[in-house]
Amino acid sequence: MPRRATATRSAAGLTADRKNESFIQRIIENPKASFAFAVLVADAVLVSLIISYVPYTKIDWDAYMSQVSGFLGGETDYSKLEGDTGPLVYPAGFLYIYSAIQYVTGGQVYLAQIFFGLLYMVNLGLVLLIYLKTDALPWWALCLVSLSKRVHSIFVLRLFNDCFATTLFHAALVSFLYQRWHLGLIIFSGAVSVKMNVLLYAPPLLILLLKAMDISGVISAGVGAALVQILLGLPFLLSRPVAYISRAFNLGRVFIHFWSVNFKFVPEQVFVSRGFALFLLAAHLILLAIFAHYRWCRHEGGLFSLLNSKLVQMKLKISYLSSFPLRLFSSQNSNLRVLRSEHIVTTLFVGNFIGIVCARSLHYQFYSWYFYSLPYLLWRTPFSTWLRLILFVTVEFCWNVFPSNVYSSLLLLGAHLIILGGLWMAPPEYPYVGNTKNK
Repeated sequence: MPRRATATRSAAGLTADRKNESFIQRIIENPKASFAFAVLVADAVLVSLIISYVPYTKIDWDAYMSQVSGFLGGETDYSKLEGDTGPLVYPAGFLYIYSAIQYVTGGQVYLAQIFFGLLYMVNLGLVLLIYLKTDALPWWALCLVSLSKRVHSIFVLRLFNDCFATTLFHAALVSFLYQRWHLGLIIFSGAVSVKMNVLLYAPPLLILLLKAMDISGVISAGVGAALVQILLGLPFLLSRPVAYISRAFNLGRVFIHFWSVNFKFVPEQVFVSRGFALFLLAAHLILLAIFAHYRWCRHEGGLFSLLNSKLVQMKLKISYLSSFPLRLFSSQNSNLRVLRSEHIVTTLFVGNFIGIVCARSLHYQFYSWYFYSLPYLLWRTPFSTWLRLILFVTVEFCWNVFPSNVYSSLLLLGAHLIILGGLWMAPPEYPYVGNTKNK
């Protein structure tokens, strides 16, 4: 028996060694994967140096800890949870995450920075995996996702909750790329529970869900996402539901003009006006509708054709199941379609970027909302490599001008519009795996 146990352990160890060798061999044989791994290692060293030698910037950390302390003290009324910078305006997931951080770090900034450094590396690993899955960039351009001074600062020097929302979204996107739509939508809902900006991805995500599944699948995935929000917010919904919903999901917040990075050139009285907000909202919805109809749904005959086909499909399914109820389970997966990775990423990244272009105010930490998609978006345009790099550097420069001014915000808006124009000029990719004869 001892010899048999020893032999079993040896065989298991040999299998593990072979798996490790296979993983290392795949990295060595794939130049792009090798370079991505090198980028990850180099950035890990850079993050360590930043934490060790660059002073921490006090902005929202103390406010986060004050809000968390109130929650841990038993307060579930959102209207009474406040910090140094004002009332709590984030959903419940934010409180749970930062409560865990406070428990682990004791509220010490340096330990929290180490934690956020690890979070940065996890996020970067997910981003590189997304880029490798889509194969949209040349190998050398992968380094662009680690070259932002502002994003490094957002993660390890300022400890913003945007970092968690961004990382969770990228985890959801990886799930989508592996066609795990229900799991991905649950993770996506978790990201929304940290910060509401993730909802900018919701319109293009709904289109992808409609393409990948039938109506019943979309509904079941949506119910799963809604349950996440209900469960996370339950203590606050049972206590003061109106206070929770109005604070955590306030769509009418007016940001301070001074902190605006993108519309600093707009006079303050116009910036805070309801008319300006409605104009940007209308521009946002119109651009989404145009891209959805003429780009994202082009191969289905347009947005209305896609919606109509899904309604017809649902009616046929209901009629079929009413006639043959015993065949319910055998027909559940008959309408699943596999979407190409490039189509998934392009649709989500462009949809989010449209929201960024039309956002009334972008604060410095909001750069993390779309920075990691910039190289991908630039390489989806028909521009030359030099113009892509110039636009990338221009956007990064504008985000590092502090405080922002009329010229930097005009330059940023101009760069955004040029990128958006390039995305419009790019031919839409075929959305489905297989059936390429119908492209």
